[in-house]
Amino acid sequence: FWWKRRLGHTLLVADMARLDHFRGFCGYWEIPVDEETAVNGRWRRAPAKAFFSSLREHFNGLPFIAENLGVITDDVRETMQEFSLPGMHVLQFAFGGDTPAENPDIPHRHKGLSVVYTGTHDNAPTRAWFAGVPHQERMAMNSYIGREAHQETATATLARLAFASVAECAILPAQDALDLGAEARMNTPGVAAGNWTWRLVPGQMTPDRLAWLTEYARIYGRLPIDPAKDTKNDMVFE
Repeated sequence: FWWKRRLGHTLLVADMARLDHFRGFCGYWEIPVDEETAVNGRWRRAPAKAFFSSLREHFNGLPFIAENLGVITDDVRETMQEFSLPGMHVLQFAFGGDTPAENPDIPHRHKGLSVVYTGTHDNAPTRAWFAGVPHQERMAMNSYIGREAHQETATATLARLAFASVAECAILPAQDALDLGAEARMNTPGVAAGNWTWRLVPGQMTPDRLAWLTEYARIYGRLPIDPAKDTKNDMVFE
């Protein structure tokens, strides 16, 4: 009941909601109440199937995105598949690893039932991210896009890759839509103070930036679709 009320309230202001730490719906780390730390605990299975079946009936569908980043277990994959829940791809993670071509975030490995982000609330805006990219990742990015990347064009490059992806939905944080830098970072994981202070203020999203987004949406077929003409029932970028 609590989850239905909480998610129902969220869906009053958004078309879809992202369920962060999605793994916790399938299994969670149980810690005895008298323990001072989380070291001594055990994994417990969660009733994911019953939970999402109930949500699907209550909401007449499941307008949710599963945050499936990091170490993901088979039960999480099975739950996402059974309930057709889209996972996430983050392009700022796409060029790392020993074999970038096998990285699940690299665009040619994206899945259709997914959402692609340039970055998330836990990432630096792409302009700032690029300034700190390790040399190996920058070289991998250059090889992938077929030219030398620069800080001035990094945001546009990742935005183009996101819009061109086969993922059903492409999301740019407002900071990337505006091509802002480190001053606009939303959150730094592991840092207790100074987070969640950035705000998008009236007038900051200029006609030029909107035109830029609209052009990418037009080129890659992500303009809003008239529901009366939509026969695929796909998610669309808006």
